[in-house]
Amino acid sequence: MITAQPRMSNLFLQLGLEADDAAIARFIKAHQLEADVAICDAPYWNDAQRQFLAEQIKADAPWSLVVDQLSESLHEDAVQRQAASL
Repeated sequence: MITAQPRMSNLFLQLGLEADDAAIARFIKAHQLEADVAICDAPYWNDAQRQFLAEQIKADAPWSLVVDQLSESLHEDAVQRQAASL
């Protein structure tokens, strides 16, 4: 059972990633997704990470809000490109 508060840094810890602010920012910048790629379908997750993300979204668990925030951050470049093309 996951007992940590659902915050971005704790999400990164759950995913086995560096969780300080600079590491999170680097990850987000380096792992931008195209608009049509769901966060769970990103090619850089391992099976356990992918499963954790999918379960949290499906369960509408407290972590789902943070996963959604991460998804928005990972799609930021694609959203900006779409907005610029309008």
